[in-house]
Amino acid sequence: MTDLYGRDLITTQEWSKEEISETLELAKEIKKDYYDGNLDPILDKKTFFMLFYNSSTRTRASFESAMTALGGHSQFVDVSTTRIAGGEDPKDVARVYDRYGHGLGIRILESAVDYVYGRGNDYIRKYADNCDIPVINMADDKFHPCQGMADLLTVQENFPDYEGKNYTITWAYSDKIRSWCSIQEEALLMSRYGMNVTLAHPEGFELDSDVMDTCRKNAKESGAEFEISNNYEESLEDADIIFPRSWASHGCMMNGINQFGEDKECRLRDKHKDWILDQERLNLTSSDSIVTHVLPVYRGKEATDEVMDGPHSVIYDQAENRLHAQMAILAQTMKK
Repeated sequence: MTDLYGRDLITTQEWSKEEISETLELAKEIKKDYYDGNLDPILDKKTFFMLFYNSSTRTRASFESAMTALGGHSQFVDVSTTRIAGGEDPKDVARVYDRYGHGLGIRILESAVDYVYGRGNDYIRKYADNCDIPVINMADDKFHPCQGMADLLTVQENFPDYEGKNYTITWAYSDKIRSWCSIQEEALLMSRYGMNVTLAHPEGFELDSDVMDTCRKNAKESGAEFEISNNYEESLEDADIIFPRSWASHGCMMNGINQFGEDKECRLRDKHKDWILDQERLNLTSSDSIVTHVLPVYRGKEATDEVMDGPHSVIYDQAENRLHAQMAILAQTMKK
């Protein structure tokens, strides 16, 4: 196996396909051992610090469970209760935590950085530049690698012959302003793994053009296709995997919410309340399609209860796979 000890994970695009695939194979083994009660405490006496600039429902719980299951300890740090909130330089924090523990996870996006695109990712890279222990991105404003790997694991479980499958990521209405991280990570990763990725959104909700160019390059190298559409229904036709998710407008992310204006952002998205995944639209997809979502899903806005609770939905299996993918990531990066 490749040696990932001490490696940062800021986006899956910075790991090779071999490294990602080996980590996912380990996740499958770990998942089996987890259910069989045969997990080895391979991270015994290891500490994983988790710096949260933003709240979370699943990320904290899954990482804490992962470290416990592997025999280690996770230390939750709410940034608002530390000197970091008062302006302490990330460099100093990184160099100290580097001596206290064996891994550092960071979550920083959305309100923590005023929705200014790239600011959260820059913070994480500053931490990574100033410590030797692995830095794991637990979601920033650009990327969400742990979510991406869990979602690829979910696709592989449902479609062992996943290459050539049609993967539609579609904007969906919500009055909540959400970052681009999960969308961009999914598009990058699935296009590398030979899936035909369609990104659908109304005009004004374009993503990072450099990331989109990388997706096109990934698709070309994997023998797949990558396309962007402004037509919701057309993007769903014969889709095998459907991921409906709201995200912030391009203007909001390029300028920040304070400069762009929350009212302006809300007016822009309110024009597209019809972008909801309902049963009628789901019927346009393939007969064995699956519906994914990184959660939280805004029911009745992004998608209907009928869809989210229906037989095509795999959202809880997907959420569980965060645990197993992250155990594999922690094992790969923190165990010699």
